[in-house]
This record gives sequence, structure tokens and C-alpha cells, in this order.
Amino acid sequence: MSAEFIGFLRRVLAPDALLTEPEQLAPYECDALSAYRQLPLAVALPSTAEQIAEVMQLCKAFQIAVVARGHGTGLSGGALPLKGALLLSLARLNKILSIDPLARTATVQPGVRNLAISEAVAGHGLYYAPDPSSQIACSIGGNVAENSGGIHCLKYGLTVHNILALRVITMDGDILAIGSHALDAPGYDLLALMTGSEGMLGVIVEVTVRLLPKPERAQVMLAAFDSVEQAGIAVGEIIAAGIIPAGLEMMDKLAIHAAEQYVHAGYPMHAAAILLVEIDGVNEEVSHGIRVVHDVVKACGATEIHTATDSEQRARLWAGRKAAFPAMGRISPDYYCMDGTIPRKQLPTVLQRIAELSAEYGLRVANVFHAGDGNLHPLILYDANVPDELHKTEQLGGKILQACIDAGGTITGEHGVGIEKIDQMCAQFATPELEIFHALKSAFDPQGLLNPGKAVPSLYRCAELGAMHVHGGKLAHPELPRF
Repeated sequence: MSAEFIGFLRRVLAPDALLTEPEQLAPYECDALSAYRQLPLAVALPSTAEQIAEVMQLCKAFQIAVVARGHGTGLSGGALPLKGALLLSLARLNKILSIDPLARTATVQPGVRNLAISEAVAGHGLYYAPDPSSQIACSIGGNVAENSGGIHCLKYGLTVHNILALRVITMDGDILAIGSHALDAPGYDLLALMTGSEGMLGVIVEVTVRLLPKPERAQVMLAAFDSVEQAGIAVGEIIAAGIIPAGLEMMDKLAIHAAEQYVHAGYPMHAAAILLVEIDGVNEEVSHGIRVVHDVVKACGATEIHTATDSEQRARLWAGRKAAFPAMGRISPDYYCMDGTIPRKQLPTVLQRIAELSAEYGLRVANVFHAGDGNLHPLILYDANVPDELHKTEQLGGKILQACIDAGGTITGEHGVGIEKIDQMCAQFATPELEIFHALKSAFDPQGLLNPGKAVPSLYRCAELGAMHVHGGKLAHPELPRF
């Protein structure tokens, strides 16, 4: 059957748009969560929405599962291939279709890089606000699938707050128009449902994004502290003072050292933690905000306070934060990036709990995260060559996510669930809620062919995990579906 299916695909796709040899498939064996790898049956690289629709129809006819993939920068295993499934790459749909500077919108294909949108509209004095650290490489289609955020999400929101409309191809090959260029659209809010759906409901082939005018001025301040707890308290005090920064980020000592060695951003190496606080808006607003933040962080025990005086200094301070993940290669062979979100007031408590768990498991944890909205990114440092260390890392990650749930938070803020956090979904949601998720999945994909085994666990899996917890047993990482 596989050979017949591949034969039909060759009729739809160009010769260089279908990869089937093992050496061709190897670059697609994982996304940025490289701890888990698997080769797909084949990789399709269509260049039009019409080709995608035909591919989807073939997959349905042959009962072949489909895993959609953008640029592979995801951190939760959402684009991990499945054995016997087709990996559908959207990288060749990379055109900016239209820009409307008066309406402040742009319509783009899913393979367009996040940063390329802002670059394309800069001449109009506009930009696209969500800015994941991987924005130089990540695709807008992947951003929608994972509901990505970024440094400036505190003030300007996640992807869901910055898109207006989508075109989506279903498992049947039908094209759906979702959302509206107007302020509201009739019917259910399928735009919000599709955003963050991790490729489980449809394949995104077009995105209309909202553009914002560039602020008159933006200024960033660095505040250094002798303890992570002091920095966490300062985060809450800044918001309590009535200031909503464009960006409010925290890095601890491990993250500071790695980023400084990598980028030379000018971070104080003696600090236990730093806050990066950016204020933007009209000139008077920024001046007022910087004064207030200066007074707040000083009152909270900041040992050093530096304010960027020009765009070059501002860019350098942010460069260290944006490079924090790849910089971990300076201090560890491997890292495992978590993505929990907690109420801001719980920051000191949860950070202390992470430190305790780090000591308990004997694994270092570097903390670098969107402090303003409580979106934590603990980076667990480990060595995959050490027997059982990955398993220990997974256990520690699960405990950190449980700490987020216990603090009134959630297991993901912007990276998605994928396979990485699928077991924690059983702790986050009760059976009736999971049943609703499965019903929604079935409404779009009744045969379960779109990215199966990701994001939403089976009720059987949750029952199995519950039994393991009661009896103190062990359970391996979930076995992914095979087709």
C-alpha cells in the first residue's frame, strides 16, 4: 500500500518535492526537541495550497497520517514524525501575498519567517509584534499552530491576539476561511480554536496578521539583583506600580553566564539574576515609565541599574536574552526546555521550588523567561551520553510542570504540548474536559489522521498514569502511533 500511495503522490508533486530515501528523511527526523527522533514514511514539500489539498485527499483515501511542519523550530515535539506517516513540510509556501498599510494588515503564506514580516513592512512604519526568540528562523504557520509569544507578549499579546484570518485545509482536502478582517466574525470563534491546535485540526495555508505602528521611542533597562527571589518580587511591584512594559524578562546566574560568554551583551556576571525591562510608546510615556521602574527596582534591592542610551545598546541587551537558548551549548552538552506559566505573585515561590528540585535530581537548571506574564522557561542541563540522565531530566521536567499547576498556573505558555507535556495534560485537565477536546478533534478529523498522538492524551493513558501514581510504579514515555 505504501508503494501505491507514494506513486500517487508523485503524480501530484514535482520530482524534487517528494523525499523517500533515508538520507533525505534524516533532516526531518525531529523538531528542536531533538531528544526524540523518528523517520517518517516520506516528506512532501508542496508549493501551492491546491497541491496540499490533493495530498490530504490521498492521505485520507489511503488512511495515511499527516504531520504538518513549518521550519522545525518547535520545542515540544509537535512536528516529530510518525513511523508510517507523511511529513508535510510547508517551507515552500513562503510568499508575502499582500500588505495593506492603511488597514495595518499583511496576508502571508505559512512558510514566511516571523521576522520577515516586520522587515517587509518596516518601510511603512509598521511591524508584527509577536517575537519568539527564534523569530529569525521560525515560520508564521508554526507560530499559529503553537500560539507563540515572545519577549513583547506582555503588552502586545500572543499570536492569537495578532492575527485576523486563516485559510485552513481539512483532512478532506476542503479549504476553510476562518476569521475576518472586521473586528468580529459571526459564529463560533474558530480562529482562536485553530490557533494553538498543533496541527491536529487542519493545515494552515494562509495567515492574515495584524500590524502595529512602530512606537515613537523604546528604551530598555537592566536591573541586577543578589537573589532570584528579589528579582521575582520586583516583577510584581513593577506591574503594581501601573506600568505595563513592552517586555519584562528575567535571567538567573547560569543563564547570564552562558549568554554573556556567547553574545557579550554587557551583563553583570556577579548578579544572581537580572531583569530586562523595556518601555515603549510616545516620548513622555517612556520617560515616565523608566523613572517609575528605576525607583521600583531600586526599592526592591537592585544592586546595579543600567539604561540603554541608544538603539545599539538596546539591541545588544536584547541579543543576550534572545540567544539564551543556543548559548546553553557553552555550559552543557544538552538542555531540555520547559514552558510552564504561573501567576506573577507566585514567581518567588515557584523559583525556589525549582531550585529544590534541581538539587534533588542533581541536575542544573538555568532560568530564563518572560517574567511579566509568568511564562517560565527552566532549561534543564544534562548529558544525553550519560545512561538514564535523559529519563531523570524528563522526571524533573514533569515535577517542574506540576509545581506550575500547583501554583495555579498551566503546563505551557507558548511552546505547545506536543509529546513533551502530554502526560502533564492528565494532571492539568479532568476527564470531562479531555472528552471535549477529543470531541473537537473528531469534529475536524474523525479518523484521527492529523498529527495523532500529540497534545491531547487518550483517557486510557490518563487512567494508566493515575494507576502508576497510586501504586508507585514506572511508566515509559508514551508510545507514538504507528501507521
